Amino acid sequence: MAAKIKKGDKVIVLAGKDKGKTGQVLRVIPSETRAVVQGINLIRRHQRQSANQEAGIITREAPIHLSNIALLDAKENKPTRVGFEIKDGVKRRVAKRSGEVIDG
Repeated sequence: MAAKIKKGDKVIVLAGKDKGKTGQVLRVIPSETRAVVQGINLIRRHQRQSANQEAGIITREAPIHLSNIALLDAKENKPTRVGFEIKDGVKRRVAKRSGEVIDG
């Protein structure tokens, strides 16, 4: 199945404690249908000292479910759904809101 949200996309959170915030996708985990978004769904973890890292409380991003985020339309700066279009034998992602090609 083709990916509707990819690494590097700018997304907006639709539901949860960070609703309305925007961020860039750092990585997508297709097997869990989740994505890690920069500055979204922050968690704090206590970390024990080891040979290559210091002890302390670490704040980092946790994965968020793909159903709770939407691609941000570059033209209108609003959430949009993603469609696919095949033109000249090339499959491209298209923003449903504005009709613009997302990549390529």
